[in-house]
This record gives sequence, structure tokens and C-alpha cells, in this order.
Amino acid sequence: MSEHAIHTTTAHGQHGDHGHDHDHGHVHIMPPWLLITVFVALLFLTFITVAVTRVDLGPLNIWVAMGVATAKATLVALYFMHLKYDNRFNLLVFLASFLFVGFFISIIMLDTRQYQPAIQQRTDALKGR
Repeated sequence: MSEHAIHTTTAHGQHGDHGHDHDHGHVHIMPPWLLITVFVALLFLTFITVAVTRVDLGPLNIWVAMGVATAKATLVALYFMHLKYDNRFNLLVFLASFLFVGFFISIIMLDTRQYQPAIQQRTDALKGR
């Protein structure tokens, strides 16, 4: 039996001797300038994150940090995960999951008001005030 007589067959009945029979959907090649622009924006947002830690905004610190983190995650999802160019349903699923995560974090942050005085009292006791 010759080597050419031995072929692998995929579920679709096509020959798969080189593994090039898979349909990988569309491919979107992004221009380097766009990737560099997104990278610079991520660096800038990281700088903002670090700068905000050095400024006392009171209770707004966490909201600014979460806003910057959300902007960074959005950039990564849209451009590096290619959701901007993908099927709109995938974007909808991603945004829905992001909405639920935001909802759960909001509930957790509302709950911190309930036990914050006890934490402050314990911290003050440990410092000897």
C-alpha cells in the first residue's frame, strides 16, 4: 500500500492529510498603528490608576479605580479579543456578563457600609487610639 492511499477522514468526509480542512471563520488583521494606539491608551490608563492612588478622593477613589479598570477591560476586549469585529451576539454575551459582574460588585460595595464602622473601630483599637 502506498503512502498516498492512507488518508485520514474528518467527520465531514473530507480528507485531512494536512489539517487545512477546518473552517476557522473570518480573520481580521488589525493595522499596527491601531494596536499601538490601544497599547498607549492602556499605558495612559495605567498611569491614571497609579496617580489616583496618590490622591485622596475619599469614597470616590474606588469608583475612579473601577471606572479606569472598566475602560481598560473594554479596550482589551474590543481590540485584543477582537470583539469589535466579531459576531454581535458574542459582544452581547460579553457585555451581559460584564453587566452581571458590575451588579454583583455594586451589591458588595453597598454591603461594606454595614460593617465599615466595626472595621474602623477595630483598626483604631489596634493603633491604640
